Amino acid sequence: MTREVIIRNSLEGIGEGEVALHLAHILCLAGSCEINYNGDSFTIRERDCTIIRATQLVGDIQCTDDFRVEVIYIDPVFIEKATPNNNYGMRGSLSLAQNPVMHLTDEEFERCRRDFEEVGRRRLMVWHHFHDDLMLSTVQTLILDFFDFHARIGGDTSEIQSQAALTMSRFIAMLERGDYRQNREVTYYASELCIAPKYLSEISKSITGNSANWWINRFTVLDISRQLRDRSLSFVDISEMFNFSSPAYFSRYVQRYLGESPSEYRGKITGDSISIGSRGISLVTS
Repeated sequence: MTREVIIRNSLEGIGEGEVALHLAHILCLAGSCEINYNGDSFTIRERDCTIIRATQLVGDIQCTDDFRVEVIYIDPVFIEKATPNNNYGMRGSLSLAQNPVMHLTDEEFERCRRDFEEVGRRRLMVWHHFHDDLMLSTVQTLILDFFDFHARIGGDTSEIQSQAALTMSRFIAMLERGDYRQNREVTYYASELCIAPKYLSEISKSITGNSANWWINRFTVLDISRQLRDRSLSFVDISEMFNFSSPAYFSRYVQRYLGESPSEYRGKITGDSISIGSRGISLVTS
């Protein structure tokens, strides 16, 4: 259980090492911090709760000196087990992918702080004969409160059909585990989900407002932009990493979605900062 739920008090190492694939649940206790996530900049302030599904898409973290935070990293398989069997989580999680920061009321902040403390306390009770079930129940309470916070902020989502929500959730999970590095065709994901490509595009559009192809390219472009920051990787290395048929095709893809060639894009990178072109943020829906 220690690997499924990991607790830290800083954002250092987010998206790396043992928490590379974990979902991050962040509660800001003081100060503020600016992060780049999913191609956009967000500010986390005191009493904000932030949920980041794909921590590998976080970069350029700049925090104030008085920034204090609690972070609970949870393994995605464990999250799936703990998530209540309702269809709220789908649109909520996708909405959080667009804006992961939730501004809490005073009551919500105190409730969230107690939830964090309880997860930490229960995690240490390894002597408990039913520790796994205990943690499952405790994390589920945390998730339900997140649902409640987001329902106030984002409104009701009861109109989402549960089967469509489940299908969309599985599609996003495939992208989060990196399937887009080898497969960027909607037909691949539809086949894996045992549905028609047209149906996958329809439910993606109806639930998220964006097509399945948009989500595939979104994950791909953000990952490529991260790899371009690593100057130890050649363009050929990155092209092969993403299974492009040739470096020339890779270059054309980058030009299309980032608005400039790989060499031009890398030339603009200074230190740990990264500037994603307008085409990288506003992918064409198709």
